[in-house]
Amino acid sequence: KPCPLCDEAKEVLEPYKRRFILQEVDITLPENSAWYDKYKYDIPVFHLNGKFLMKHQVDIQKFEDQLMKLELQND
Repeated sequence: KPCPLCDEAKEVLEPYKRRFILQEVDITLPENSAWYDKYKYDIPVFHLNGKFLMKHQVDIQKFEDQLMKLELQND
């Protein structure tokens, strides 16, 4: 903290917040050391429904496509 890249990503995702649950993970906490080891140079990192989606910045088209796929599967 602070994480300007994370703040920027949250801002980009704001219009979608009713369609998914955003769970932030602080990789600097001891209980998240596995995430820290994996992603310490790649924040922010995004997983959707437990699967890696993207890193560094939001690819809005990729996000929209994957979110829509999940929504269609759940209908």
